[in-house]
Amino acid sequence: MTRLLHLDASPRPGRSGIHEHGSLSRRLSHHFIEHWKAARPEDAVTRRDLGARPPSLLTVDWIEAAFTPSEHRPSAMNRVLAESDRLVDEVIDADVLVLGVPLYNYSYPAAFKAWIDQIVRVERTIYFDPANIEHPVGPLLNDRPRHAVILSSRGGFGLGAGGPLAHLNHLEASVRTALELIGIEHFHEIAIEYQEEGGERLDASIRDALADVERLVSRLQRERAAVREAVSA
Repeated sequence: MTRLLHLDASPRPGRSGIHEHGSLSRRLSHHFIEHWKAARPEDAVTRRDLGARPPSLLTVDWIEAAFTPSEHRPSAMNRVLAESDRLVDEVIDADVLVLGVPLYNYSYPAAFKAWIDQIVRVERTIYFDPANIEHPVGPLLNDRPRHAVILSSRGGFGLGAGGPLAHLNHLEASVRTALELIGIEHFHEIAIEYQEEGGERLDASIRDALADVERLVSRLQRERAAVREAVSA
């Protein structure tokens, strides 16, 4: 069984194509999950709506608790870290992270940054060893292959890899940096552009992105099936 973690970071509650002023990134992430479940209904999906319920921002109490070794951490500190522990557990359990993240001001919304800050944790997802001069920080989630699917929407265009405005897009690269730090190694990116322009070019971009999602789902399912067969052989 494949376990999927489905996150949406858009504050827009609805989905484009279904709800007026609905979110395009939500449309992509839900399309991914629906297409996946159509072929593999037995696979588990954990859903978390970061846009509707943003994670807490880090505090000095959180930092003190997170950097206190677990064996010396009193119950009050464990309570401070309870939300982070839940979010980390969801990432640890997942084989595929499905991330619906719109591009805001050339990066991601604050709710998504809060999620990243909550899941990058010493002892949970990374190690920190100051005595290790060469590699003082390293991943703890490299125990098995995990995939991150970044499904984005952009108001403008030309912001994808190789585009004339790609240097202004700090979303996908920043997500990769944070998730690579904790041990996720496989990344897939699909985006809708032309949202501000609308019209025919937006419609074409939506169609292309939805088709790309379907192809990616099929490819990932084939790859995971091949891995399962190799392990059971």
